[in-house]
Amino acid sequence: MFSQREMPSASSMFSAYASMAASMMLLRSMANELIPQPIRGYILNAFHYLVKPRSQSLTLVIEESNGIARNHVYDAAEAYLSTRVSPDNERLKICKSPKEKKLTIRLEKGEKLLDLYDGVSLRWRFICAESDKNAPSENTSISSNVSVRSEKRYFELSFHKKHKQMVLESYLPFVLEKAKEMKDDERVLKMHTLNTSYCYGGVKWDSINLEHPSTFETLAMDSEQKEAIMEDLNRFVKRREFYKRVGRAWKRGYLLYGPPGTGKSSLIAAMANYLKFDIYDLQLANIVRDSDLRKLLLATANRSILVIEDIDCSVDLPERRHVDHHHHHGLVQLTLSGLLNFIDGLWSSCGDERIIIFTTNHKERLDPALLRPGRMDMHIHMSYCSFQAFKILASNYLDISSDHHHHLFPEIEGLIEDTQITPAHVAEELMKSEDADVALQGFVKLLKRKKMEGDVCENDDPDNKAEPATKQSKKRKVACKQKKTVAAAGTQRRTRRLRRGSSL
Repeated sequence: MFSQREMPSASSMFSAYASMAASMMLLRSMANELIPQPIRGYILNAFHYLVKPRSQSLTLVIEESNGIARNHVYDAAEAYLSTRVSPDNERLKICKSPKEKKLTIRLEKGEKLLDLYDGVSLRWRFICAESDKNAPSENTSISSNVSVRSEKRYFELSFHKKHKQMVLESYLPFVLEKAKEMKDDERVLKMHTLNTSYCYGGVKWDSINLEHPSTFETLAMDSEQKEAIMEDLNRFVKRREFYKRVGRAWKRGYLLYGPPGTGKSSLIAAMANYLKFDIYDLQLANIVRDSDLRKLLLATANRSILVIEDIDCSVDLPERRHVDHHHHHGLVQLTLSGLLNFIDGLWSSCGDERIIIFTTNHKERLDPALLRPGRMDMHIHMSYCSFQAFKILASNYLDISSDHHHHLFPEIEGLIEDTQITPAHVAEELMKSEDADVALQGFVKLLKRKKMEGDVCENDDPDNKAEPATKQSKKRKVACKQKKTVAAAGTQRRTRRLRRGSSL
């Protein structure tokens, strides 16, 4: 126990407190007079920082995009976390396409998820921030009165600071590898198309599952030409180190040209199914600026096919003064030089293992700058249906094997080589009956009718050195030359008769 002498009295304690308070007020008054306000604020913030309890948690923010490029860590996290869903989650997004084997599960916005890796707790959270605001004034292609929807999606990964090195060097690479394995095992090819609503970010791709069943086995094309295309594709995908060594972007350009209905779209789908590449369908008519092309190129994934159809109808860019007033206002800023730089300029190297395919019905209309190697490396002529291609169609639609020789085949072979008919037209005729004899008889009548109408075939393009010369195409060329000679002679005779008649 304390003695009475050791215990301070209440009056002395109050006096000491009053003296200390007066001293503090005096010091505060002197500080206000002598120390400027900015310095006082800095000192106060430093004091609060020193006395504030320090958090031991570190949070990594994984945004959907990295500037104008897609963030692969975000995509990997989205796929990986779908396998770590627990009963603690309250809201999930569920979807399934016809070709997918099981449900696709994704976290709904605001959902949290706890993952364990090597005994370390890692907390994930999916955040989606949305707001409506006016379009930016620097975007001259969009009216200032248009309201666009801004959406920013990202993941937050939180953990103890002492595990930072482990997360960066071990956990995140593990997530990336796991997501890659999942994508390879459950890969469903996608067909991407341009979103023309000009939402957040200007332009973006929307996707749907690629359901096209076309393969090289079912493609109505001469076997030598198909083998040449498959060999070129196989050589391309195996030459990663070669492209790197010679200093070229790992990409390949193809030009598909020929009349409508000759199977250009089917060939593109067959190439995608053969390589397991996604397709990005780019409509240049919906592109306003060169910068949009660059954004779209960066938004395409590796191992993909970028398709620009009817390029002859799209490359006359300087003549396109205005665009659809329902969507945009102002001058078009998409140029031919921008397209060429998009194909093989510096921006084309921003990605690996990409194929660019152009289609046209009129190769002669294209600018020579588009046709040179490096932009369109392989030119593939999609010609009219040959007898070999017909046998493939007969196998597809009538279940007649290529080894089986139907009694009408010799007659069809003699007629089809001299007739200008597309594979699409042949397929439509063969679909009219499930009975092979009835369908083939109808096809023979069609060929005879077209021959009587004088619809003879045209020569294949002699300048196409990339296309293999088959026996069927040689035979067709000879027949066409003979018919053209006969037709020219008949025309000359009719002209001479008309001249003699007019002179009488």
